[in-house]
Amino acid sequence: MGRELENEIENRIKRRQAIPSAMFSLKNKITLVTGAGSGIGAAIADAFAQAGAHVYVADRAAAAAAETVSRIKSSRRSAEAMTLDVSNQEDCDRARQAVHASLGRLDVLVNNAGIGHVGTLLETAGEDLDRLYAVNVRGVFNVTKAFLPGMIERKHGVIINLASIGGIVAVRDRLAYCTTKFAVVGFTKSIALDHALQGIRCNCICPGRVQTPFVTARLQEYPDPEQAYREMAATQAIGRMGKPEEIAAAALYLASDESAFVTGSAFLIDGGWSAGK
Repeated sequence: MGRELENEIENRIKRRQAIPSAMFSLKNKITLVTGAGSGIGAAIADAFAQAGAHVYVADRAAAAAAETVSRIKSSRRSAEAMTLDVSNQEDCDRARQAVHASLGRLDVLVNNAGIGHVGTLLETAGEDLDRLYAVNVRGVFNVTKAFLPGMIERKHGVIINLASIGGIVAVRDRLAYCTTKFAVVGFTKSIALDHALQGIRCNCICPGRVQTPFVTARLQEYPDPEQAYREMAATQAIGRMGKPEEIAAAALYLASDESAFVTGSAFLIDGGWSAGK
């Protein structure tokens, strides 16, 4: 894709961010986003804060969480950093206790924290699968397990899980990653079905390739980063990778009251990757 079009897309996103959305308001909502120190999680935290929410920016890396909070507060929005290892159930329980003790409730939970691994089954050790499972699956379980009872008690709560195109269709050389992301899609649908009549909505977002800081850093490891980008971008029919802000826009919709009739859905935001599958 041409650099001019790439720049125009970035400018459109910036213009949208400069105009607060009156439609998708999260005013006075208490929200928590895991893995919000960078990438998609940080973009979601930014979007939620802009829409009027108080955002708990949770990340295993305290410095990264603090950086996101500093950026949000510089725009006179409300945010608070939280160090959280989603793979540790006790850590998640402490997070719930801190949120409830401070503000009394959580309205919106975004399970974004996740990790990856490249390899086929023969190139994946059991330890690799366990490592991904601990964060991508058990982490979603742990955080949801901690906060769901309070949501049920209030008969209101929104849960958004970050899955992947790799949770809908298989991706080559991503055996462990796809296994965990398929599990996240199934987890999402089960929560939605089991708790719909208790006021809980649960959906997941399934992005294609998104140009996060992690992906950008990986591209620099190739002999020709521009060529590597073109090859990765070609997976999407639209001819480019997604932007974190584009995924955040979908999360904002799912968190808002405008999506009150939406639960149990897996939202594909993949630039047309799955269109031919």
